[in-house]
Parts: sequence; structure tokens; C-alpha cells
Amino acid sequence: MVDEQRTIDERWMDEALLMAMQADAAGEVPVGAVVVLDGEIIGRGWNRPISGHDPTAHAEIMALREAAAAIGNYRLVGADLYVTIEPCTMCAGAIVHGRIRRLVFGATEPKSGAVVSNGQLLQQAWLNHGVVVEGGIRAQQCSERISDFFHRRREQKRAQKQASRALPEAAPGDGQG
Repeated sequence: MVDEQRTIDERWMDEALLMAMQADAAGEVPVGAVVVLDGEIIGRGWNRPISGHDPTAHAEIMALREAAAAIGNYRLVGADLYVTIEPCTMCAGAIVHGRIRRLVFGATEPKSGAVVSNGQLLQQAWLNHGVVVEGGIRAQQCSERISDFFHRRREQKRAQKQASRALPEAAPGDGQG
């Protein structure tokens, strides 16, 4: 049974990783998410805060919005959320409000993860809904996607700095400016 659930979780995490690839292709931090209900994806999302000029456009929020629209209810009772990176505080709150049954995430997020890394928000007794949490599904692939993205971003910034230093300064009176 445990191996069967792990296989199912890996299948859905692969779908979330595909969403993360879309975010990456758009220049967004590559986080992807899917909402699954009764063995079917009802919501997909990837990070879009930069392109959407929306601080709430995290992958989880986008997937939850699509799922709620698909079933015509903001309560996603019985649904599972698969996300490549441990959710932040905002997303943890949305998971509770959406009544997600089970959260499955890939890699932890030591800086802003609010589920296991910091705060353990979903385990607080004062919450009016409990969420089962499973972490570490395809953790290496999820972590590598984020690491590769930020490595590329640092390399691009480094190259831009070097290119700007390499430009010759215009001499006074040479017609520049």
C-alpha cells in the first residue's frame, strides 16, 4: 500500500514538475502545482507573480483557483495538492481555507517554507482544518530545478555586470551624448 501511494504521488509530482518547467520558461521561479480529486487533475498552476504583476500568483494559489473554478466551489474537500516546493505562509493559509485533504510537496524551502521548515503552520491546533502533509516526493528533481534556475540567474547577472564594465566610456567631445 505504501509503495502504491508513493507511485501515485510520484506520478502527480511529475505533473507538478511539468508546471514548474512552464514557470521556468517564462522566467519565473520554477514552482509548479497540481490539484488532484478522485484521481484526476482539476487544477494546474505555476509561479506567475512577475509576469502577472501579482504577489499572490504562486503556483499553489493558481492551481487552487483553477480547481475551485472547475468544481464550482471554493472548498476543495477530498482534494490533494502536489507542489514542487514547500509552501510559504500565504499558500499554507490558502491550503487550509480551501480544505485540501493532503499536501504533497517535493523539496523543502529553508528560507520561506512554512509547513516543515519554519513555523509548521499546518500543524497548529488553532486551525479549523487539518491537512495531511507528505514531503520529499521527487525532492532531488524539485530541488535541482530551483537550484539550476538561481544558478542561471546569478550567471546572467554576472555576465551583465562584466558586459557593462567592458563598454568603453565616451570621451568628452566625441559626439556621444
